[in-house]
Amino acid sequence: MIKATKPTEVELAQNSHGVDVRKLHDADHAQALHITLKPGEKLRRHITPVDVFFYVLEGKGTVEVGDERLDVEADTLVESPAKIPHRLINETEATFRVLVVKTPRPTEKTRLL
Repeated sequence: MIKATKPTEVELAQNSHGVDVRKLHDADHAQALHITLKPGEKLRRHITPVDVFFYVLEGKGTVEVGDERLDVEADTLVESPAKIPHRLINETEATFRVLVVKTPRPTEKTRLL
């Protein structure tokens, strides 16, 4: 049976960043989150215990991985290796939407910096 999920049909996930995060997929092999950052919002710098990639769905923003910053726009994929600090930043006047995929699903908590 095909399973389809829309972010608007998923409840907000509690998170320490205080932004709109919705868990779209959660299995042993991967976890997919939909993050919407309004103008001026950002994720706190944090370390994830697994590999992560960010795929920009809408808007423009900044991705920080380690000591590097990259301005990105829709249809851009950015990789972030496990245990490297990272965050997403929206310094624009428009919405910044990103699909975040963690692989495999983390068994340890994310560590805020």
